[in-house]
Amino acid sequence: MASDDIAQLADALSKTHVGDGELSYKGLGLKLDNAASVEELVREIEQYQGLRALRLEGNTVGVDAARAIAKALESKDQLQRCYWSDMFTGRLRSEIPTALRSLGSALMSAGARLTELDLSDNAFGPDGVKGIEQLLKSPSCHTLRELKLNNCGMGIGGGKILAEALIECHRQSSAHGAPLRLRVFIAGRNRLENEGARALSRAFQLMGSLEEVHMPQNGINYAGVMALASAMRHNPELRVLNFNDNTFTKNGTLAMAQALRHLRNVQVINFGDCLVRSEGAIALAAVLREGLPILKELNLSFGEITEEAALVVAQAVTDKPHMEKVDLNGNCLGEEGCEELREAMENMDKGDVLASLSDDEGEPDEDDDDGDDDEEGDDDDDDASDHCNEDDEQDSDILKENGIPRKEYSPEKPQSSAEVMSFLSCPSTEKLLQLGETRTDLRQQVDVSDPHKAADVFLKIASLYKEDPEIKTAVLETIDAVLNKLLSASALQSYCFLSTLLVMIGLLKGEKKMKKVSLLPGQLLCLEHAVQQDYFPQHHASLLHTFISKNREALKSCSSAGERLSSALEKKCHDQH
Repeated sequence: MASDDIAQLADALSKTHVGDGELSYKGLGLKLDNAASVEELVREIEQYQGLRALRLEGNTVGVDAARAIAKALESKDQLQRCYWSDMFTGRLRSEIPTALRSLGSALMSAGARLTELDLSDNAFGPDGVKGIEQLLKSPSCHTLRELKLNNCGMGIGGGKILAEALIECHRQSSAHGAPLRLRVFIAGRNRLENEGARALSRAFQLMGSLEEVHMPQNGINYAGVMALASAMRHNPELRVLNFNDNTFTKNGTLAMAQALRHLRNVQVINFGDCLVRSEGAIALAAVLREGLPILKELNLSFGEITEEAALVVAQAVTDKPHMEKVDLNGNCLGEEGCEELREAMENMDKGDVLASLSDDEGEPDEDDDDGDDDEEGDDDDDDASDHCNEDDEQDSDILKENGIPRKEYSPEKPQSSAEVMSFLSCPSTEKLLQLGETRTDLRQQVDVSDPHKAADVFLKIASLYKEDPEIKTAVLETIDAVLNKLLSASALQSYCFLSTLLVMIGLLKGEKKMKKVSLLPGQLLCLEHAVQQDYFPQHHASLLHTFISKNREALKSCSSAGERLSSALEKKCHDQH
């Protein structure tokens, strides 16, 4: 090295923080190309007794320099934390795996037991993951608690390699009686896409120990999100869930909502810029109502959520004493909608919790086509209603693939008479009356996990409403039996039913094209009757009231019945207050 270079290095090293078991060269901008360039650094590492943390961030390390540093680490058996982000700037991509293998081999030789490994901001791609593959499988990572690989360009291939390494680490550590219990996983901006997400979900489900998961900007759409959701529900200590800037759409959001029902410790949910849309937002509101007791932050920004759905979310955070921030910015509320949302939050003493709405997109264009282009071309287009089930079918697949036995899931198959099926295929008042007391068997045809079918059954029965006493009694008794079952299900299932019903009658714009019914006054009058019954909870009435009060134009063909329903909803909401 030239004398000027040596002087510069000596000056830089004099600024390192040495103490508390940590040796730091963070942010010194050192260009470490060969063994000679790291002589002083190596000497400090070798002489440091009880080294527990080594910071090399913000320098650039070549292959030969890495080998020299690695040699010094071979005796450091107490090393626990490696902060090695942004460490290969300007290096050939082919150099990085070799450098990483050298450093990893040294840690394994030393018998180090890592608790934290940070390799973020190193654009090493799939080959870079191969460079740490053996380290991740080794006993040196059996104790790993935090793994940070943000912005590494791993891609699908790297995600799969990483997943298999973590699964193998879990297998080997379990065989030694101390299973891998990773708590923090960070892998944003890695282009993992669906296949990478699916692979990692298997590892996450096996570990079941995660507390923080950060996977923003990975090009994951609903199929990958569904797999991740299935894994998340098996990590009961989850506190932070950050999937910002992926593409959930309805299927993914419902799967995540189902997972969140099983989690009690979540404090931060970041689904911003994930296209959760209105139906997804309503599903998440349902989960807020029945769970997530210590939630502090909810980010649903830039999700194409309309004013009505945003208000339903706002109503759902009323009883969250720990809530510090609700972000609904960048949605489709419109100027009046933003004002109404602010007012609603103020009225609930949550005004200071609502984030800025400065980037609101304005009210959606009625002619917009919400076709799911982002969901085309994937083989997993399961009906979104599946995710209102108590068990997600993804669980079964993931568990099966990893050899974990699981109790067979067999949803109750409703038994039905030929008369009931005949009625449903072609409803008429004559057939309903002929059913007599067995008409309440129609309740058995309502599958709470299939909101579309449930809404269809309700509308078919309600379409027969007439003021004739015998017919009216028969219809309302049947409606009571059906809705009593639907609305006594979980909040998520009942909210899925109500949002689907709203889509079918034209009060909520659905994500997928759905044939809208020709609304009949009797259908609204059946709802008016139901709202007044004990089985119809106030928060369900509040949800309906929010949409009906904002979309009176859609009910103009049944104006009188619509007014009666609105009055019943207002009374129900007012009585509960």
